[in-house]
Amino acid sequence: MSDTIIPQVQHPWHISIGNNVPNVVTTIIEIPKGSRMKYELDKASGLLRLDRVLYSAMYYPMNYGLVPQTYFDDGDPLDILVICSFDIQPLCVVDARIIGIMHMEDENGIDDKIIAVAHHDPAYLHIQDLSDIPDHHMVELKNFFEGYKALENKVVTVGDMYGKKAAQECAVRSHQLYKEKFAIQYNGENRLKQ
Repeated sequence: MSDTIIPQVQHPWHISIGNNVPNVVTTIIEIPKGSRMKYELDKASGLLRLDRVLYSAMYYPMNYGLVPQTYFDDGDPLDILVICSFDIQPLCVVDARIIGIMHMEDENGIDDKIIAVAHHDPAYLHIQDLSDIPDHHMVELKNFFEGYKALENKVVTVGDMYGKKAAQECAVRSHQLYKEKFAIQYNGENRLKQ
């Protein structure tokens, strides 16, 4: 028998969503603002996998990540865009204040994105809803997602953007879907599968 202790590392998808849902959610950043690399969380390992380098001369206009303990209609964790004064390093855990949602559809179906601000960024403390963001930021965001797959001959349809209430409802629903998918019965109590 060995005295070696092997630490157990929790998968990023399964860490806590936070204690202030739906106002503020824990976020795992996958792609920093300004990157042309499309990283995705590898569901099996919890590590980041390089999905592709963007074919176009475009870059992510905001930090891009996922909300842990969520399950969206596309079979993945809920996507989130985090506005911050700076680019945030991949796999960084960030508290993000939900302010809106952008409806989107790609070759795989519905692919909505929550829009949020870094909760502890003093430059964005006044931002409470999507309507507080300058219109041009939203035009840039929409333009990016409409064009970032064009050179791959893939069509992305960006729909309407809605404020905080719709986004919070989406986050709550996605968290409930996660609990239904990953919960098991254990001695009569719901517990998450490990």
